[in-house]
Amino acid sequence: MGVSFHPAGHILGSAQIRIETNGEVWVLSGDYKRAEDPTCAQFETVRCDTFITESTFGLPIYRWDSGACIAREILDWWNRCRQAGRAAVLYSYSLGKAERILAELARITDRDVFVHESIQCVVAYYRKAGIRMLPTRLIPEELPDQDLSGQLILTPPGAGVSPGMKRAGEYETAFASGWMMTRSSRRLGSFDRGFTLSDHADWPALIQTVQESGADRVLVTHGNCKSMVQYLRERGIDASLLDTETPGSLNH
Repeated sequence: MGVSFHPAGHILGSAQIRIETNGEVWVLSGDYKRAEDPTCAQFETVRCDTFITESTFGLPIYRWDSGACIAREILDWWNRCRQAGRAAVLYSYSLGKAERILAELARITDRDVFVHESIQCVVAYYRKAGIRMLPTRLIPEELPDQDLSGQLILTPPGAGVSPGMKRAGEYETAFASGWMMTRSSRRLGSFDRGFTLSDHADWPALIQTVQESGADRVLVTHGNCKSMVQYLRERGIDASLLDTETPGSLNH
């Protein structure tokens, strides 16, 4: 038996697993994306007989713009908040998403960003790996001499508002996630803005990956599985649903 690991393009260090035994090759994709990302290695296509693919965003409505395009949208929003004297509070996942935002923004600005402590911890590991990101500062617990108006603040969803932010004055909120593609998700979160940025493959990338794998058999898990299985079967691919006990990813 031979086992090897190949870049999945999801976040820093993410990998697909290739298993070869008795002349047959299986690839377990894990979470993956095909889009360019300055914080991790590009996805590597691995030919196989059986391919296990995720389908978090396995519906045709999910199609991503580039990370560079979304970064420009975020910077434009930040600039408008600065002009209005408000802080720009951007909710993003602590592992992978926040670091990607900081790296994409570092290509077009050099401003400091205030971050939640859970994000700062992960940022430190990314910096050790040589990833270039914007300078970050912890959200202060108290603001005796510091005004956060006009600042960008990255914090994970569910973290709540720190005592420091409660004294920060007016602010707008936004969420960076693939789920922001739909208006219903934006309304559900009551965000002022939604930025569609995901660390998972969109629909075209999922289909592209299945085709490029050359797999005769495809097992689909995690997400909109039934729709993707049906689509693949209609195109002559032996596709099936793979049930797992994993409740779902927290990093979309």
